[in-house]
Amino acid sequence: MRTAIVVTAVIAALNAALAAQESKPVPSDSMRVFVPGCAKGSNFTAGPRTVETPGSLEITEGMHLRMNGPKKVMAEIKAHEGSMIEIAGLMKKGQRKPDGVGVGGVRIGPAPGPSGGSMPGPPAVQQILIDVEGWRPVAGNCPSR
Repeated sequence: MRTAIVVTAVIAALNAALAAQESKPVPSDSMRVFVPGCAKGSNFTAGPRTVETPGSLEITEGMHLRMNGPKKVMAEIKAHEGSMIEIAGLMKKGQRKPDGVGVGGVRIGPAPGPSGGSMPGPPAVQQILIDVEGWRPVAGNCPSR
């Protein structure tokens, strides 16, 4: 009888652990991404993809993301600034990707259209947001500036 109780308790604990690992469903207007890179404050710079950390194809190396997340997760990420990490989170599908091509850390894009004789205003900064669900450390070093 005692063995049956212990076995039942172990099975219940394992089922609870597996249920806790299930992630919440992804809304239809979003996608779940995994991005290796480096964090500084609430900003995240995507790093190179490797076999161990393939990341998501939509996020290119050098792309900057603005992180939102629970205070506990953000504090853990802040404690690992300067170390390579991989974040997992949700991004809206319609967020604008930068125009042009990245070459040697510089983005080369199309020229602005004709402005009708007036000087163009400042370019609109498009901030790409990610709602961070979790993170993990990965091999590699962050570049120091």
